[in-house]
Amino acid sequence: MIVCSCNVVSDGQVRACLSPGPACPRTPAQVYACLGCSPKCGRCARTIRGILDRALSEAHAACATTCGAACTLKAAPALPAEAA
Repeated sequence: MIVCSCNVVSDGQVRACLSPGPACPRTPAQVYACLGCSPKCGRCARTIRGILDRALSEAHAACATTCGAACTLKAAPALPAEAA
């Protein structure tokens, strides 16, 4: 699914640049940089943030049992329902 029509970026492309570790993008701006583009209208930032939040939550849940408190992938707080 296309999440950024200005740059023709898909959700798969966003997920592909989310590699575990400290170099993993944590903001929509970092995702744009990873993909070699920049935001134009900005309407996709919320969708990209949602993809980031889900990916980081999944990665944190998967590594919580092996690395516990030392895990660098802290889940970001969820957006309130009316803001999503």
